[in-house]
Amino acid sequence: MERTILVTGAASGMGKALCAHLRGKGHTAIGVDLRDADIVADLGTRKGREHMVAEAQRLISGGVSGTLDGVVAAAGVSQVSAKLTGAVNYYGAIATLEGLRPLLAQSKSPRAVLITSTASFLEIDAEFLALLQSGDEDKLATSTAVFDGGDYSASKFAVAQWLRRAATSAEWAGTGILLNAIGPGRIRTPMIEPILATEEGRAMLAQATPIALDRPYGEAIDIAEAASFLLEVETSFIVGQILYVDGGTDAIMRPERV
Repeated sequence: MERTILVTGAASGMGKALCAHLRGKGHTAIGVDLRDADIVADLGTRKGREHMVAEAQRLISGGVSGTLDGVVAAAGVSQVSAKLTGAVNYYGAIATLEGLRPLLAQSKSPRAVLITSTASFLEIDAEFLALLQSGDEDKLATSTAVFDGGDYSASKFAVAQWLRRAATSAEWAGTGILLNAIGPGRIRTPMIEPILATEEGRAMLAQATPIALDRPYGEAIDIAEAASFLLEVETSFIVGQILYVDGGTDAIMRPERV
């Protein structure tokens, strides 16, 4: 069955791999990114998010397929300002899913996937987490706090918590929209290639994301295949789950978690 899936962060890394994977399976993939995408939009801003939703509505109603069957919120940033990290990784991801939910509700088998991270296991900046979960993005824009690296892990922790609450709600599961997440571990993408390029960076990643397999890292296609699985019509009883695609990182770091 051909399905239409919208993927953010589609110009590189996991999003690009997922779009190629979906098209290879005969689906229609609508890519969203800052450049080289079907919809060019800045998801770090309210205006950009509104533009993305409007363009998605235009493309769907204009005959791309007639329905939107899936959304993957894969856009993310790291090693930038805390403000941009929060705006894209948290507010941008949630706005993508909530903004496109009315279109998803028109599909017979709607699916939504959020990309979180095993970084959510790491030390989290409590002040930044509270700032995100306040729900007031204007506070983020005016904050002068310096978060010293804990902002990325906090953004992924916050969005994972949002997922667990939202997935079982009347707006999502209650209307038949299955919302789940992929939790990537150490995956080779443009985001971490500069870290992999140095001995110090590789040592840091080895400590932060231990892998049980005899591989130095996963590839973007590993995430694409897992996300594709959650988007399938047949996965009709999976709700609110985070599927860690991490080479064993979750099991190593949290062995007692059940």
